Amino acid sequence: MGDSTVWTLAIAALTGGTAVLASWVTSRGSTRAARIQAEIAARSQRAERLRESRRTAYLDLIEQTHRMGELFWEISAVLRLPRSEARTSALGELQDREIAEYAKIRRCARVVELEGPPSAAAAALSLQKATGPFYAAIGADLTGDPEGRDAFDAAYRPFWKALEGFADAAQDAHQRD
Repeated sequence: MGDSTVWTLAIAALTGGTAVLASWVTSRGSTRAARIQAEIAARSQRAERLRESRRTAYLDLIEQTHRMGELFWEISAVLRLPRSEARTSALGELQDREIAEYAKIRRCARVVELEGPPSAAAAALSLQKATGPFYAAIGADLTGDPEGRDAFDAAYRPFWKALEGFADAAQDAHQRD
């Protein structure tokens, strides 16, 4: 073999080795890039699922609060009627419905509490607690307390204010997500 053949073989071996090494480095880089891209996509999907889950929880609580508000308007109408056995009976039935609706609003508030963040959870709890004065006012009226109706009417402003506070907290949390 002549010098040129050895030299050609050496260059060929060096070129081949360089190509293999470059291929290996490129492959590792591509693998790592693909892994990073997959992790970013998974993180993005998790964040979007959390965002959508929170949004659903917030909307469910707001919807249930409006249902509760409609029931409070029905109760308010009955409280304006003159005292009678029919009024007492209707008020008792409405109180039972209020208890059932409260259970739903409590469940919705708990879901918000689980989904977070803490600011939205605290606002949901405040909203849930804002229903308490209505229940107490109905109970007072049913026991003959003449202040029951006034107490019921006075509970509206804090109730709607609590809903407004929750909507603001939910909006802030949703925009940060």
